[in-house]
Amino acid sequence: MRGERPMTEASGFPAVTAPEAMTISALDAAVTTCRACPRLVAWREEAGRIKRAAFRDWDYWARPIPGFGPPDARLAIVGLAPAAHGGNRTGRAFTGDPSGDALYRALYDLGLASQPTSTHAGDGLELYGVRITMPVHCAPPDNRPSTAERDTCRPWLTRELELLRPGLRAIVVLGGFGWQALLPLLADAGWRVPRPRPAFGHGVEALIPTGEGEQEVHVIGCYHPSQRNMFTRTLTPAMLHEVLGRGAEVAGLRAG
Repeated sequence: MRGERPMTEASGFPAVTAPEAMTISALDAAVTTCRACPRLVAWREEAGRIKRAAFRDWDYWARPIPGFGPPDARLAIVGLAPAAHGGNRTGRAFTGDPSGDALYRALYDLGLASQPTSTHAGDGLELYGVRITMPVHCAPPDNRPSTAERDTCRPWLTRELELLRPGLRAIVVLGGFGWQALLPLLADAGWRVPRPRPAFGHGVEALIPTGEGEQEVHVIGCYHPSQRNMFTRTLTPAMLHEVLGRGAEVAGLRAG
């Protein structure tokens, strides 16, 4: 029937459903029902069945992971996608894996999180003025979503940033994939992204007008706190702390 909302399995589900969400909580609820990318659905559910030995007693979440943090956040952190045995297991972004260990420790040290660890969705963790989200909400094989999967998932992030936009003052982007996904999205949403578009780099900062009055948002690049990057010291705890601290400063969450 014309005008009927598509099933969650339909590739058009995010594009139709995301703009209908009038609140962050409604958007989060809709995200968790999405089955639009067959490869990602199969992978996330397989990971939930074929568990790592260390997590054999866990009942895996094995669904899309919504954003995490308050609906009036002034600072957004944009990652890549959930880990198969991290967020896909726990039900919360950057939770239960080494990337999350580094990220939440830094946020806690900056006074932006209530505790330094994040182990599962009911562990009592709160974020202060910060919301964590991602361009792809399902765990991908080898941590590599396809371009088509990124584009199918894109309406969720578009709507999330639209709902956050009135109070948003800074976005820290973790990794090149998130940077390359975010800037075209902002341009299509009417933000005045510079041309040529700024290239990703650790500590790179772009001040981007949102298209609403004189409001501008600082978009800041940061190497992804992956286990590999932290092990090789491509990204150190001090480097991560510095970039997140800069984001908090320009967002008005922390004195400079």
